[in-house]
Amino acid sequence: MKAVSITVPSDKSISHRAVMLASVSKGTTRIKNLLISEDIKRTIEAFQAMGVSIKKVKGKGWRVNGVGMAGLKKPSGQLYLGNSGTTMRLLPGILAGQDFEVILTGDKSLSARPMKRIAGPLIKMGATVKGEGRKVKGEVYPPLKIRGGKLKAIKYKSKIASAQVKSCILLAGLYADGITIVSEPEKSRDHTERMLAMFGCRVKGAGRRVSVDGPVELKSPGVVEIPGDISSAAFFIVAGCILPDIKIIIKNAGFNPTRTGILDILKKMGADIEVKGVGLRVKSEEPAGDIIVKSSKLKGVTISSKEVIRAIDEIPVIMVAACFAKGKTIIKGVKELRVKETDRVNSMVINLGKLGSDIRVKGETIIINGARLLHGAKVSSFGDHRTAMSMLVAGLGTKGKVIVTGLGCINKSFPSFIRLFEKLD
Repeated sequence: MKAVSITVPSDKSISHRAVMLASVSKGTTRIKNLLISEDIKRTIEAFQAMGVSIKKVKGKGWRVNGVGMAGLKKPSGQLYLGNSGTTMRLLPGILAGQDFEVILTGDKSLSARPMKRIAGPLIKMGATVKGEGRKVKGEVYPPLKIRGGKLKAIKYKSKIASAQVKSCILLAGLYADGITIVSEPEKSRDHTERMLAMFGCRVKGAGRRVSVDGPVELKSPGVVEIPGDISSAAFFIVAGCILPDIKIIIKNAGFNPTRTGILDILKKMGADIEVKGVGLRVKSEEPAGDIIVKSSKLKGVTISSKEVIRAIDEIPVIMVAACFAKGKTIIKGVKELRVKETDRVNSMVINLGKLGSDIRVKGETIIINGARLLHGAKVSSFGDHRTAMSMLVAGLGTKGKVIVTGLGCINKSFPSFIRLFEKLD
């Protein structure tokens, strides 16, 4: 059995939050193992443009000299966020508490992503948020013009389980007078809550309801260390399942319980997966450990909408796994996949269909009849990093070569992917 060891990049979600909170805290923060991808560069550049010193220190990671909660300066121009949806949806929470106006812009893809989900609650809190982009009744699109103000706490009941929405409101709540409460239909990722605790903010609540009591002064913990990204690990986990006679060891992956849906779903499908070190090594209040995956005989399953929430970014590569599983896989509640970097339901259905898979969509449910012999084809990334990497993984199990066009988008989250992927040959 061939054994391959992989170290995946640092967690993108946690990296964003580390830079943001370090920038507005008191003191100097050293961030170890910070992911440097296109998205994270956009977050770093945005805070540098607002007067924060963020520098790489040889052998010591990145040093962020925090300016305090009210220390950001009005940038000389608009802040360009590229394709980073996380930056576009979290940064406004901090900007809502500043005393200046700023415009956030993005690329064509980011400018098509809905922002009313954050604009609405921020306006209720006292900020001014206007969409300067495409005009669609009842929705807000970037560029976003944000004018901070004196904020008031709100109780907000979100219609969707979204860590980005929750995080934006909680960050604004740091500046508001009173207790800001956010409740969700299901619990979303809790990286913001964990990171806020590291910076001295007491976050109350658990599960679907969390709160902060503002105003809050954040204090640097000194050092923040970022674990590996389980969303990036997902591609190698599925590769280990579908390749014959192989064992893949993935080192230092994050095991935040709100992010381990990929492991639970694949185990339900029959994947041979072992985890080591969970809860033993903790990075930035985030559990981390190793994943060992071996060649597996997968079976079709039904994946509920609740399970999808805990694996929202991994659904594209789970769709690939379903194509190689015996029997029918049903994936429910995939609506949020349609408002990512691209419509991932559309991109994956089109691409997997070109390989000969039996896949269809009924409403917000994906149905895949697996275990068909797939063939090579030329497919598109659709400008989406997770679609691109998922299709490269699909090519491992096809008869004939799968050519994926537009691979440059992979740099958004996983610049070293191609180099590591070649280790599987």
